[in-house]
Amino acid sequence: MHKRTFLKSLLLAAGTPLASKAMSLKDEIDFIARSSGHDYWENIRSDYDTNTDFVNLENGYYSMMARPVMEAYLKDIRYTNREASRYMRTVQFENKFKTRDRLADLVGCNKDELIITRNTTESLDTIISGIEWKAGDEAVVAYQDYGSMLDMFKQQERRYGIVVKYVSVPPHPKSDAEIVSVYEKAITPRTRLLMVCHMINITGQILPIKKICDMAHRKGVEVMVDGAHAVAHIDFRINDLNCDYYGSSLHKWLGAPLGAGILYVRKDRIRKIWPLFGEGAYADDDIRKLNHTGTNPVAVDLAINHAIDYHQAIGIKRKEERLRFLQHYWTKKVRKLKKVKLNTPLDDNRSCAIANFSIEGIAPSDLSKILFEKYRIWTVAIDNAQAGVQGVRVTPHLYTGTAALDKFVKAITELAG
Repeated sequence: MHKRTFLKSLLLAAGTPLASKAMSLKDEIDFIARSSGHDYWENIRSDYDTNTDFVNLENGYYSMMARPVMEAYLKDIRYTNREASRYMRTVQFENKFKTRDRLADLVGCNKDELIITRNTTESLDTIISGIEWKAGDEAVVAYQDYGSMLDMFKQQERRYGIVVKYVSVPPHPKSDAEIVSVYEKAITPRTRLLMVCHMINITGQILPIKKICDMAHRKGVEVMVDGAHAVAHIDFRINDLNCDYYGSSLHKWLGAPLGAGILYVRKDRIRKIWPLFGEGAYADDDIRKLNHTGTNPVAVDLAINHAIDYHQAIGIKRKEERLRFLQHYWTKKVRKLKKVKLNTPLDDNRSCAIANFSIEGIAPSDLSKILFEKYRIWTVAIDNAQAGVQGVRVTPHLYTGTAALDKFVKAITELAG
């Protein structure tokens, strides 16, 4: 019997006050933490059906749902399947907008500035392709930005004759001002849009978004933020960032099913963005015009709510603290090894769960292959010479234990000789 189910049966047998009503997800997690006598994070770990054949340190691409979220999601699938077209023609959009409202509260923005998308790429490509570009317009991006968005900028370059200017983010900046300056120097009177990562996906570096946005706005330039890895990972509010556009995925750190993302557009920017797909039901200044993507797996919209419940039961501050602890746990143990190079700044304001490292003399692809085939540790190779990042990305998650990281440290130590 699963630990939580067993504890509930004990509660019912004992006639405790909680037994008289269904426990909320937060009650369940907090009760287990108080009553089991075991480490809080061990109890969280028990909520994940991990593959014991290997250690998964590549959660940045897609992280599994916690078991309570997964079980609730399966019920949603059965429910929408049973209701079929009746669901689609009656409450589909009502439920979608209710979920959207909860997400707006979660990320800290107005509900009429947010839509649910399928992922960060869809969100940000909607903006890049929706701007009315003119030949000679400039966009500023970084070599460290995600490839899908860079590809979309290149497409606009071919299609409209815009100019895409590239900068390189310093991997170990001495100050926020150093990063802001990199972007500021690339701006000219023809610059219309600046794209910046909230958290660089290949290294985990957190950038000073508000300072970059404030600088760009003083120069009349809009800012689009790639927040694929930030939502439910670090504590922030979109309204505090002063950005114009923000996109993220919810299948990474929130633990929602695949096919869930968000797009934020500042209210006064909505009117000028053309939808990716034709839409005539909403006014030009209604963000819902950007949400017409045809028939979608609607159970995902419902399941986002369960992921939010689970996330909020833990709390973003406690979650961020834990994720940063896991990264520091292994990076501090290997940073002094002679052949090991860390490609991620380690101070608390500049990184959290994600880190990238390399070992002198071992190519990234070989390193990730050896880690898996010899040590059964799953990571991903990053070999981007243009971005100056050649190493292996490591992304633990809430279910990652220190014993797994000890195994990882041992492997690095052996490989570094």
